[in-house]
Amino acid sequence: HTPMYFFLSNLSFLDLCYGTVSMPQALLHCFSTHPYLSYPRCLTQMSVSFFLATAECLLLAVMAYDRVVAISNPLRYSMVMNGPVCVWLAATSWGASLVLTTMVTLSLHLHFCGTNVINHFVCEILSLLKLPCSDTSFNELMILITGIFTLMLPFGFILLSYVQIATVVLKIHSAQGMLKALSTCGSHLTVVTIFYGAAISTYMKPQSKSSPDLDKFISVFYGALTPMLNPLIYSLRN
Repeated sequence: HTPMYFFLSNLSFLDLCYGTVSMPQALLHCFSTHPYLSYPRCLTQMSVSFFLATAECLLLAVMAYDRVVAISNPLRYSMVMNGPVCVWLAATSWGASLVLTTMVTLSLHLHFCGTNVINHFVCEILSLLKLPCSDTSFNELMILITGIFTLMLPFGFILLSYVQIATVVLKIHSAQGMLKALSTCGSHLTVVTIFYGAAISTYMKPQSKSSPDLDKFISVFYGALTPMLNPLIYSLRN
Protein backbone atom coordinates (compact mmCIF):
# COMPACT_ATOMS: atom_id res chain seq x y z
CA HIS A 1 0.00 0.00 0.00
CA THR A 2 1.21 3.51 -0.77
CA PRO A 3 1.57 6.03 2.08
CA MET A 4 -1.54 7.87 0.90
CA TYR A 5 -3.69 4.78 1.38
CA PHE A 6 -2.10 4.12 4.77
CA PHE A 7 -3.14 7.58 5.92
CA LEU A 8 -6.56 7.14 4.31
CA SER A 9 -7.08 3.99 6.36
CA ASN A 10 -6.35 5.99 9.52
CA LEU A 11 -8.73 8.72 8.37
CA SER A 12 -11.48 6.19 7.60
CA PHE A 13 -11.07 4.61 11.03
CA LEU A 14 -11.33 8.06 12.65
CA ASP A 15 -14.49 8.87 10.70
CA LEU A 16 -16.05 5.53 11.63
CA CYS A 17 -15.28 6.01 15.32
CA TYR A 18 -16.42 9.63 15.35
CA GLY A 19 -19.78 8.82 13.80
CA THR A 20 -20.22 5.88 16.16
CA VAL A 21 -19.52 8.00 19.24
CA SER A 22 -21.69 11.02 18.45
CA MET A 23 -24.45 10.27 15.95
CA PRO A 24 -26.41 7.45 17.70
CA GLN A 25 -26.78 9.57 20.84
CA ALA A 26 -27.79 12.59 18.76
CA LEU A 27 -30.46 10.59 16.93
CA LEU A 28 -31.73 9.14 20.20
CA HIS A 29 -32.11 12.61 21.68
CA CYS A 30 -33.88 13.90 18.58
CA PHE A 31 -36.58 11.23 18.81
CA SER A 32 -36.81 11.02 22.60
CA THR A 33 -39.36 13.06 24.55
CA HIS A 34 -37.13 13.23 27.65
CA PRO A 35 -33.51 12.87 26.51
CA TYR A 36 -31.18 12.18 29.40
CA LEU A 37 -27.47 11.47 29.72
CA SER A 38 -25.54 11.14 32.98
CA TYR A 39 -22.60 13.45 33.55
CA PRO A 40 -19.94 10.66 33.45
CA ARG A 41 -21.34 9.40 30.14
CA CYS A 42 -21.52 12.95 28.83
CA LEU A 43 -17.91 13.60 29.84
CA THR A 44 -16.79 10.35 28.23
CA GLN A 45 -18.58 11.10 24.97
CA MET A 46 -17.19 14.62 24.89
CA SER A 47 -13.62 13.47 25.58
CA VAL A 48 -13.66 10.70 22.96
CA SER A 49 -15.21 13.01 20.36
CA PHE A 50 -12.64 15.70 21.16
CA PHE A 51 -9.82 13.16 20.87
CA LEU A 52 -11.01 11.87 17.49
CA ALA A 53 -11.60 15.36 16.06
CA THR A 54 -8.15 16.49 17.23
CA ALA A 55 -6.50 13.42 15.72
CA GLU A 56 -8.24 14.11 12.40
CA CYS A 57 -6.97 17.71 12.38
CA LEU A 58 -3.40 16.55 12.84
CA LEU A 59 -3.75 13.67 10.40
CA LEU A 60 -4.99 16.01 7.66
CA ALA A 61 -1.85 18.10 8.19
CA VAL A 62 0.29 14.95 7.89
CA MET A 63 -1.50 14.08 4.65
CA ALA A 64 -0.67 17.56 3.32
CA TYR A 65 3.01 16.85 3.99
CA ASP A 66 2.63 13.57 2.10
CA ARG A 67 1.23 15.45 -0.90
CA VAL A 68 4.06 18.00 -0.79
CA VAL A 69 6.70 15.27 -0.89
CA ALA A 70 4.85 13.40 -3.67
CA ILE A 71 4.71 16.47 -5.93
CA SER A 72 7.93 18.26 -5.00
CA ASN A 73 10.20 15.19 -4.83
CA PRO A 74 8.47 12.40 -6.78
CA LEU A 75 11.72 10.48 -7.38
CA ARG A 76 12.55 10.40 -3.67
CA TYR A 77 8.96 9.93 -2.51
CA SER A 78 9.23 6.24 -1.63
CA MET A 79 12.51 6.90 0.18
CA VAL A 80 11.22 9.82 2.24
CA MET A 81 7.75 8.42 2.98
CA ASN A 82 8.84 4.91 3.87
CA GLY A 83 6.92 2.58 6.18
CA PRO A 84 8.51 3.58 9.53
CA VAL A 85 8.12 7.29 8.75
CA CYS A 86 4.43 6.87 7.91
CA VAL A 87 3.81 4.88 11.09
CA TRP A 88 5.69 7.48 13.15
CA LEU A 89 3.70 10.37 11.63
CA ALA A 90 0.36 8.63 12.23
CA ALA A 91 1.34 7.60 15.76
CA THR A 92 2.42 11.17 16.54
CA SER A 93 -0.98 12.46 15.42
CA TRP A 94 -2.79 9.97 17.65
CA GLY A 95 -0.43 10.52 20.59
CA ALA A 96 -0.52 14.32 20.45
CA SER A 97 -4.31 14.32 20.31
CA LEU A 98 -4.43 12.01 23.33
CA VAL A 99 -2.19 14.34 25.33
CA LEU A 100 -4.19 17.45 24.41
CA THR A 101 -7.51 15.74 25.14
CA THR A 102 -6.24 14.59 28.53
CA MET A 103 -5.18 18.14 29.40
CA VAL A 104 -8.59 19.56 28.48
CA THR A 105 -10.52 16.79 30.26
CA LEU A 106 -8.52 17.05 33.49
CA SER A 107 -9.13 20.80 33.59
CA LEU A 108 -12.92 20.30 33.71
CA HIS A 109 -13.63 20.86 37.41
CA LEU A 110 -17.19 22.07 36.93
CA HIS A 111 -19.81 22.83 39.56
CA PHE A 112 -23.46 22.88 38.50
CA CYS A 113 -26.15 24.66 40.49
CA GLY A 114 -28.75 25.59 37.88
CA THR A 115 -30.11 24.08 34.70
CA ASN A 116 -28.43 20.97 33.33
CA VAL A 117 -29.94 21.11 29.85
CA ILE A 118 -27.33 21.15 27.07
CA ASN A 119 -28.46 23.12 24.04
CA HIS A 120 -26.86 20.77 21.53
CA PHE A 121 -27.32 17.44 19.76
CA VAL A 122 -24.47 15.84 21.71
CA CYS A 123 -22.27 16.55 24.73
CA GLU A 124 -20.18 19.26 23.11
CA ILE A 125 -17.59 21.03 25.24
CA LEU A 126 -18.55 24.63 24.47
CA SER A 127 -22.22 23.93 25.20
CA LEU A 128 -21.27 22.14 28.40
CA LEU A 129 -19.22 25.11 29.63
CA LYS A 130 -22.31 27.34 29.48
CA LEU A 131 -24.01 25.39 32.29
CA PRO A 132 -21.72 25.64 35.37
CA CYS A 133 -22.17 28.39 37.93
CA SER A 134 -18.41 28.34 38.61
CA ASP A 135 -15.83 30.32 36.68
CA THR A 136 -14.95 28.64 33.37
CA SER A 137 -12.38 31.14 32.10
CA PHE A 138 -9.52 28.68 32.65
CA ASN A 139 -11.38 26.00 30.67
CA GLU A 140 -12.00 28.43 27.84
CA LEU A 141 -8.31 29.33 27.86
CA MET A 142 -7.40 25.65 27.62
CA ILE A 143 -9.73 25.23 24.65
CA LEU A 144 -8.19 28.28 22.99
CA ILE A 145 -4.66 26.93 23.48
CA THR A 146 -5.70 23.51 22.23
CA GLY A 147 -7.41 25.11 19.24
CA ILE A 148 -4.21 26.94 18.33
CA PHE A 149 -2.20 23.70 18.39
CA THR A 150 -4.80 21.50 16.69
CA LEU A 151 -6.53 23.94 14.33
CA MET A 152 -4.59 27.09 13.55
CA LEU A 153 -1.05 25.68 13.41
CA PRO A 154 -1.97 22.59 11.34
CA PHE A 155 -4.17 24.73 9.09
CA GLY A 156 -1.31 27.19 8.61
CA PHE A 157 0.99 24.29 7.75
CA ILE A 158 -1.54 23.01 5.21
CA LEU A 159 -1.78 26.45 3.60
CA LEU A 160 2.01 26.72 3.33
CA SER A 161 2.10 23.20 1.90
CA TYR A 162 -0.34 24.14 -0.84
CA VAL A 163 1.59 27.31 -1.59
CA GLN A 164 4.65 25.13 -2.20
CA ILE A 165 2.56 22.70 -4.26
CA ALA A 166 1.18 25.57 -6.35
CA THR A 167 4.72 26.85 -6.94
CA VAL A 168 5.79 23.46 -8.23
CA VAL A 169 2.66 22.94 -10.34
CA LEU A 170 3.06 26.32 -12.05
CA LYS A 171 6.49 25.21 -13.26
CA ILE A 172 5.01 22.21 -15.07
CA HIS A 173 4.72 23.01 -18.77
CA SER A 174 2.41 20.22 -19.93
CA ALA A 175 -1.30 20.49 -19.22
CA GLN A 176 -1.53 16.76 -18.59
CA GLY A 177 1.24 16.86 -16.00
CA MET A 178 -0.35 19.85 -14.27
CA LEU A 179 -3.74 18.12 -14.18
CA LYS A 180 -2.20 14.95 -12.78
CA ALA A 181 -0.47 16.90 -10.02
CA LEU A 182 -3.63 18.79 -9.09
CA SER A 183 -5.73 15.62 -9.10
CA THR A 184 -3.62 14.20 -6.27
CA CYS A 185 -4.54 17.18 -4.06
CA GLY A 186 -8.13 17.96 -4.98
CA SER A 187 -9.76 15.41 -2.68
CA HIS A 188 -7.58 16.33 0.30
CA LEU A 189 -8.17 20.04 -0.23
CA THR A 190 -11.94 19.49 -0.34
CA VAL A 191 -11.93 17.57 2.95
CA VAL A 192 -9.68 20.18 4.59
CA THR A 193 -11.97 23.01 3.50
CA ILE A 194 -15.10 21.36 4.91
CA PHE A 195 -13.59 20.07 8.16
CA TYR A 196 -11.33 22.97 9.11
CA GLY A 197 -13.84 25.57 7.97
CA ALA A 198 -16.53 24.15 10.26
CA ALA A 199 -14.17 23.56 13.21
CA ILE A 200 -12.46 26.97 13.08
CA SER A 201 -15.76 28.84 12.77
CA THR A 202 -16.97 27.01 15.91
CA TYR A 203 -13.97 26.94 18.25
CA MET A 204 -11.85 29.93 17.26
CA LYS A 205 -14.42 32.70 17.55
CA PRO A 206 -15.30 34.75 20.67
CA GLN A 207 -17.92 32.97 22.73
CA SER A 208 -19.86 36.23 23.06
CA LYS A 209 -20.58 36.02 19.33
CA SER A 210 -21.56 32.36 19.31
CA SER A 211 -25.06 31.32 18.31
CA PRO A 212 -26.29 27.96 19.70
CA ASP A 213 -28.44 27.23 16.66
CA LEU A 214 -25.62 28.10 14.25
CA ASP A 215 -23.13 26.03 16.26
CA LYS A 216 -25.45 23.03 16.11
CA PHE A 217 -25.83 23.47 12.36
CA ILE A 218 -22.07 23.75 11.83
CA SER A 219 -21.41 20.72 14.04
CA VAL A 220 -23.37 18.61 11.56
CA PHE A 221 -20.64 19.31 8.97
CA TYR A 222 -17.71 17.93 10.95
CA GLY A 223 -19.76 15.45 12.96
CA ALA A 224 -21.87 13.77 10.29
CA LEU A 225 -21.35 15.29 6.85
CA THR A 226 -17.55 15.08 6.72
CA PRO A 227 -17.30 11.40 7.80
CA MET A 228 -20.02 10.56 5.29
CA LEU A 229 -18.46 12.48 2.40
CA ASN A 230 -14.81 11.52 2.98
CA PRO A 231 -15.03 8.06 1.35
CA LEU A 232 -16.94 9.52 -1.59
CA ILE A 233 -14.55 12.45 -2.04
CA TYR A 234 -11.44 10.27 -2.00
CA SER A 235 -12.98 7.62 -4.26
CA LEU A 236 -13.74 10.27 -6.91
CA ARG A 237 -10.01 10.74 -7.42
CA ASN A 238 -9.71 7.08 -8.44
